[in-house]
Amino acid sequence: MSNLKYRIKRDDMVVVLAGKDKGKTGKVLRVLPEDGRVVVEGANLVKRHQKPSGDQRGSIVYKEASLHVSNVAYFDATAGRAVKVGYRTLEDGRKVRINRATGAVLDNA
Repeated sequence: MSNLKYRIKRDDMVVVLAGKDKGKTGKVLRVLPEDGRVVVEGANLVKRHQKPSGDQRGSIVYKEASLHVSNVAYFDATAGRAVKVGYRTLEDGRKVRINRATGAVLDNA
């Protein structure tokens, strides 16, 4: 899967399309292209037990687990919903991501 191009990047706002957190929105913390997965802030939380070390007590911590990239979609704040992302090359030669429904430029790719 490492040769695929993902339309989701770090710091994008995405909405979860499937699973226990369906409908939640959050910022992408990490993209794992070799596994085809993304880590979304506040989504797919799992419990992890932490052993005591030094003067710190042991505890149970919640952390984000990865989601498959097909289960998230780019969230366009202006439209207020998930949108499909495409690419377009501008007249000055820059390649940008666009909203495929409206053609509006989302940001620089």
